[in-house]
Amino acid sequence: MKKRLEPAKGTLYVVGTPIGNMGDLSPRAKLLLENVSYIACEDTRHSGLFLNSLGIKATLISYHQHNTKSRIPQFLNFLKEDLSIALISDAGLPLISDPGEELVFATKQKGHDVICIPGPCAATTALVSSGLPSKRFCFEGFLPTKNKERKLRLKKLSQETRTTIIYESPHRIISLLKELSDFCGKQRPIIVTRELTKLHEETIGKTIMDTLDYFETNKPIGEFTLVLGGTKQ
Repeated sequence: MKKRLEPAKGTLYVVGTPIGNMGDLSPRAKLLLENVSYIACEDTRHSGLFLNSLGIKATLISYHQHNTKSRIPQFLNFLKEDLSIALISDAGLPLISDPGEELVFATKQKGHDVICIPGPCAATTALVSSGLPSKRFCFEGFLPTKNKERKLRLKKLSQETRTTIIYESPHRIISLLKELSDFCGKQRPIIVTRELTKLHEETIGKTIMDTLDYFETNKPIGEFTLVLGGTKQ
């Protein structure tokens, strides 16, 4: 089989980066990051430290939800000039609760290639280690913060038969669990994970009630990924 030469000219690469353990960066991803013309990232300081730790010197350009209108035309011009771009997030696979969807869409609309370099993702990592059904699942990311939209989404989740994956921050995890208890019932299966792939990786709970009991005596620390079992109705 003929091997593809990478990075290819005029190509956008969506590159998965570690969510904690640096050993999870693939050799292919590292090679791409070393050789692309530009790296688009959420936070140039954060990504700069990450790349420096790998000995990679690269030209970083910030790309986040507040500057998409100015950056997308700039990146499309780079691709038109046969330059290559790697899109990375602060951690994990871009576009999964991270910026990038608009850039990928615009790139494909202009006829340029978009290639994903697979990598870690908190959602699927938590799912496959949860013990909950994984043949059919849905991803919610962070739930809406506005009260009306949030209640509507929670009601839909209460009726969902598939396993659902949710992201939440430490200062909101307890209130989210209480909401899930109200809408889904205390005995609904749930697994809450934190520090995935890191030294202090932790898996908490079997049901919503168990998990709430745990956080009554243990302060939530770190970013959380929740795997919620579907309704049996």
